[in-house]
Amino acid sequence: MLNQQTVDQLLRMKLKGMSQAYHEQLQQPTPDLTFEERFGLLVDREWTFREDRRLKRRLKAAKLREPACVEDIDYRHPRGIDRSILKNLTSCQWISKNQNLILVGPTGSGKTYLACALANQACRLGFTSLYVRTSKLLHDFQIAKADGSYSKLLSKLAKLNLLIIDDWGLTPLTAAERRDLLEILDDRYNRCATLITSQFPINTWHELIGEATIADAILDRLVHSAHKITLKGDSMRKLRSPLTIPL
Repeated sequence: MLNQQTVDQLLRMKLKGMSQAYHEQLQQPTPDLTFEERFGLLVDREWTFREDRRLKRRLKAAKLREPACVEDIDYRHPRGIDRSILKNLTSCQWISKNQNLILVGPTGSGKTYLACALANQACRLGFTSLYVRTSKLLHDFQIAKADGSYSKLLSKLAKLNLLIIDDWGLTPLTAAERRDLLEILDDRYNRCATLITSQFPINTWHELIGEATIADAILDRLVHSAHKITLKGDSMRKLRSPLTIPL
């Protein structure tokens, strides 16, 4: 009865990990361990339980498009991925230093997967992240202006440790969209990290953005403090497709 009362009290205090470890110790006694060692096991379990729960929340909030992780990155095909550079990026020091990362390359070269893998790693190291396609982000800005939540959305995006903007430059920008992008990039400049993926080389972005003054301002905040990786080669989707027949 006393043991069950202890378990119930642990649960009421929201110490679920500790209660599970305590129950296991009751089922499998370890008389060779000291009280301090057994208590340490309980504390370790609670710590692990809470960290796992925080990680699940960060990953859910990140809305990653791909279930990617850095351990599964494919180096077998020559795509221009330097292992040493990527190893440095997986440390996420660039996020700690509020730097940016730009991934460019043809469609199917693995930009989105690589971006999601780095975001997954960031979440595992305690950073907040969000993946969003450029078209979806611009649409969200439009909706937020209509329902009065524009400032709230800007504030939310500005606080993220890592913001991934995928498929940059696919469609021409309107004047309002250019201003929206400048607004969020200005909020994040030297405060947070931003990751951009695009099919287009960086030297074409000025023309893609349009309106020289705003394009200069956007690129100044985005490119100059960015690590840059250019991917190449055949589409990874094509290489992995069971329908692809080698000629």
